[in-house]
Amino acid sequence: MRFCGSALLAAMSLSLGISCDKPAVTPAQAQATNQLPNRAQPKLPTVKLWLGSQEILAEVARAPQQLQTGMMFRTNVAESEGMLFVLPYTQQASFWMKNCLVPLSIGYIDPEGTIQEIHDLAPNNTNTVLSASANIRFALEVSQGWFDRNRVVTGMVIRTERGSLPETFLGRR
Repeated sequence: MRFCGSALLAAMSLSLGISCDKPAVTPAQAQATNQLPNRAQPKLPTVKLWLGSQEILAEVARAPQQLQTGMMFRTNVAESEGMLFVLPYTQQASFWMKNCLVPLSIGYIDPEGTIQEIHDLAPNNTNTVLSASANIRFALEVSQGWFDRNRVVTGMVIRTERGSLPETFLGRR
């Protein structure tokens, strides 16, 4: 899947191979590109997340349109806010910054809620940032540098106000 700090349709990732190189434009890709959102989505429902001792209020993107739109067209991200992407299945995630106007950092998170990777993302960069792992179920976008400023590193487990990420979003303990 490709996300901008958002997603390009799940069907697209199934019909196209994902790579870090820009593939030639296929009819499915052209159609998906024509269907990209053209404005920011309204604020999504939020959940409090704890990453070590740090707290962040994250909007939760779960539905296909929410995943696809992500932070497109947003003009700012508050220091203590972000967006948690609940991916539809465990995968090798791929995010990009098409129509994303602010610099972001992304944490790729496994199904148990452990941060596996952290990457910086540049505004409007349409090159994908592919996770090294195929075991990604969540992604967390925050203002660029937030992870470093708050000493949040790979290996940390994210918790919510309702329990672990798998308990909160996948219905398992």
